[in-house]
Amino acid sequence: MKLYDVLKKLDIEFEEIEHEPLFTIEQAQLIKRNISGIGCKNLFLTDKKDNYVLCILEENKRADINQIGALVGMSHLSFADVKELQMILKLEKGSVTPFGILNDSDNRVLLVIDKELKGKRLLFHPNINTKTISVTYDNLIKFIKYERHNYILL
Repeated sequence: MKLYDVLKKLDIEFEEIEHEPLFTIEQAQLIKRNISGIGCKNLFLTDKKDNYVLCILEENKRADINQIGALVGMSHLSFADVKELQMILKLEKGSVTPFGILNDSDNRVLLVIDKELKGKRLLFHPNINTKTISVTYDNLIKFIKYERHNYILL
């Protein structure tokens, strides 16, 4: 419920639907006809020095992890494991979302956001993969700033 409290406090409007647990982009595409917005791919990455990046891309884009690493000044980026996801963002596999930064009180996660998402309505899990919410790009940025996290446009 903490997420919904923050969204309300920030006056962020959203649409929401409930559904069966979704673990992949392919599964998420099936629910898109019931809610407005574009699906997003959320990649939780780490380097060998325990730095973390959450990369947000349009669902059909391929991630160039080397390009992301160069952009943020980190080398040898790879996908973080489930233990790191649970430890840093308090999320389960299949629930990766920028809203997980609510649980990153140490500000360990840098967000990298595809600049082509600007101006669009975006779909994310609200920290659990049995729901999907739709928010505007501007409201996502408002949330990120409220949580005092840094972000870079890709």
